[in-house]
Amino acid sequence: MSENNDLLNKIISNLEYQKQVFGDNYYSEKVEIPIREISTENSEKIEEPVEVEVPVPAFSIQEEEMPKKSTIDTDWKNSKELNVLYDKIHNCLECELGQTRNEFVFGSGNPNADLLIIGEAPGADEDKQGLPFVGRAGQLLTKIIEAINFTRDDVYIANIIKCRPPNNRRPKTDEVEKCEPYLQKQIELIDPKFILALGKTAIDTLLKKDHTMRDIRGEFIDYNGRKLMVTYHPAALLRNPNWKRPVWEDVKKLRAAYDEIVGKE
Repeated sequence: MSENNDLLNKIISNLEYQKQVFGDNYYSEKVEIPIREISTENSEKIEEPVEVEVPVPAFSIQEEEMPKKSTIDTDWKNSKELNVLYDKIHNCLECELGQTRNEFVFGSGNPNADLLIIGEAPGADEDKQGLPFVGRAGQLLTKIIEAINFTRDDVYIANIIKCRPPNNRRPKTDEVEKCEPYLQKQIELIDPKFILALGKTAIDTLLKKDHTMRDIRGEFIDYNGRKLMVTYHPAALLRNPNWKRPVWEDVKKLRAAYDEIVGKE
């Protein structure tokens, strides 16, 4: 009897352990357990294998959602047109922002524009629609553009990075390093004569050093043979309307220089 009790106790112990790990959901399957010389009450010996019901936990391990994998075309640097570049890079997941974005915000406008406008990063509205500057700041930018006799179809609008940072935080250094090469390829393909950088992040990224807006705003800077100007980001104007006047002066100066150069061609 003691050997029978030992076996029973082992089964019970095993079941209790499995219940702790896997819960109450079990199924049973038949398992052959060879038992030799187990005494019975009549002192008979069982020499044949005995089939017993051994509960086996019925459970399924849910696979953890695997991070999405980047599927950029490694040949993207050889793209000859913007739409080809977009096709090659819009599934980029090279930084953590690719895992949290809804839409890859490539840019929009005239692919042959003489004026390229560069902001910092997409916001919530841009992340939903996949287009740059469509929220409140974007609506203000549209008004600024129209005030100097441009439309959004006349210019090209893009950002330093293509995916929205969580809570609209400032892009991290590694995120900029991963994404700015795409912007540089866009600049190469568009080949604008003028670039208007919006805000400190944009100008610091393009020129690779820190600036104060007070010292650099509204001045033309040579940028690889192009005229580069920085002014306040439209989002900053929503927070501080007093900056609207300086921005108006900046964009008028930009338009005059644009007419002087482009108008002669």
